[in-house]
Amino acid sequence: MSTAPKKGFEPLFRTSPFLDYNGPFYQKKSSPQLIVGLRILEKHVNGRGYAHAGILMTLSDIATGYCTAFSEQSPLNIVTTSLSTNFLQSVKLGDWLEAHVSIIKKGKRLVNATCQILKDEDLVVQSNASYRVIKGESTP
Repeated sequence: MSTAPKKGFEPLFRTSPFLDYNGPFYQKKSSPQLIVGLRILEKHVNGRGYAHAGILMTLSDIATGYCTAFSEQSPLNIVTTSLSTNFLQSVKLGDWLEAHVSIIKKGKRLVNATCQILKDEDLVVQSNASYRVIKGESTP
């Protein structure tokens, strides 16, 4: 089983202890959006061999959060206020996933975005996220 990212992807531009532990996450810059990728590894699967819902929600939150935060010249400082997720198909060990984000509405205090996670061309996860913009602080 390959553990390498799909061709055209590179390590995600930011990292944290949480991302390091749960990744590795990858990115591909596709104008105008960032696509976040993840190869499902042994540590991502549940006892039945399918990707755990938690890692799929993590991928969605990372992708929507980064695309939202960096959608402006001066990155927004945001926190997740809501993440609803629908799991449409099973994901297995070794599968390559890509998270595609669309910002639905950007206000002064809230931003809404949607994320579609694809396995090949198949939609496997659909999620909707809301983020609160924290004024007076920029993203570190």
